[in-house]
Amino acid sequence: MDLPLTWSFLIATAVMLYVLLDGFDLGVGILTIFADNDAERNMITASIEPVWDGNETWLILGGGGLFAAFPLAYAILMPAFYIPVLMMLAALIFRGVAFEFRHKAVRPLTKKFWNGAFFGGSFIAAFSQGIILGAFVQGVSVEARAFSGAVFDWLTPFTLLVGASVVVGYVLLGACWLILKTEGATQNGARKWARRALFGVGVGMALVSLATLSIDPRITERWGFTMAAVDFSKFWRLAPIPLAGAALFYALWRDIEMKPDAAPDWRPFLLAAGLFLAGYLGLGVSIFPYLIPFERTIWETAAHDNALGFLLVGASVMLPTILVYTAYVYKLFWGKVKPGDGYHG
Repeated sequence: MDLPLTWSFLIATAVMLYVLLDGFDLGVGILTIFADNDAERNMITASIEPVWDGNETWLILGGGGLFAAFPLAYAILMPAFYIPVLMMLAALIFRGVAFEFRHKAVRPLTKKFWNGAFFGGSFIAAFSQGIILGAFVQGVSVEARAFSGAVFDWLTPFTLLVGASVVVGYVLLGACWLILKTEGATQNGARKWARRALFGVGVGMALVSLATLSIDPRITERWGFTMAAVDFSKFWRLAPIPLAGAALFYALWRDIEMKPDAAPDWRPFLLAAGLFLAGYLGLGVSIFPYLIPFERTIWETAAHDNALGFLLVGASVMLPTILVYTAYVYKLFWGKVKPGDGYHG
C-alpha cells in the first residue's frame, strides 16, 4: 500500500468535508446580515444550531492529519501562512462566542453588536480560508527544508481573488442550505441570495481558473494549453471535470429559478456541493502530486511508513465513527425550521 498517497487522500477528503459542511454554516452566518428582522435572523441561525460546531471537527482532522502524516509540509506551510491562519482561528472563536451571546443580549445596541460580530466572524473566517487556499496554490518559497519567503508573501491579487470567490461560494452553499431548511418568505429570500451568489461563483471560478493556469507552466502543460495551441490529447482526458462543473452550474441555476415545490428542496444544496467538488477536483488535478506546489511532492513530505501505518490504524476507527455520528446528527435534526425554533437557554 502506498501510505503517503493514502494519507493524502484521507486529508483531502477531510478538507473537502470541512469546506462543504462548515462552508454552508459560514455562508448562513454571512447571510444573517440580510435578514429582514430578528425573528427571521433567529430562524436562520436555528437552521445550523444543531450542527455548526460539529462541522468544525473536519478542520481539526485535516490540520492534525497534515501535522502527523506530513510533518515537513506542515513545518514549511505554517510559517508561510501564520497570519491568515491566526485570522481564521480568531474569527472562528469570535464567531462561536457571538453565536451564544447574541441570544443573551437584551439591549438593542448590544444585540446589534453581537449580530454584527457573528456576521463578521463568519465573513473573516471564510475570506481567510480563501486567502490560505490561494496562497497554497500560488506556492511558497522553500530553501532546503524550511520556508524562506517573506511574512506577507501570502498577500497577492491572486489570493485576494480566491478569498473573495470562497466567500461567494460559501454564501451559495448557505443559501442552498436555507432553501432546504426554511419555508415561505425566508426560503424565497434564500433563492434570491442563491441566484446572486451563483452568478458570482460562475465569474469567480472562471477568473480563478484562468489565473491558476498562469501560475506555473506545469499546470498549463497538464491541461494541454500553450500560448499558441491546445493539446486536445491532454485536455480531453481532464475535460469531464469542467464539463461536469458546467452541467452542475446549469442544473443548479434551473432549480433556483423554479418556483417553490417545482423541484425538491434538497437538490439545490446537493448540486452546489457537486459544483464545489468539481472545482476541488480541478484544483487537485492541477497541482498533483505536489503537497507544497511546486516544491515538494506528497512522498517527499510524508512521515516514515511505520508512523503512517500506525496512524492509519487509529484513522480506520475514528473516521467511520465521525462519519456515522455526523450522519446521525443530520438525520436527527432533518426537516424544516419553524418560527420560534432555536436557542431557548
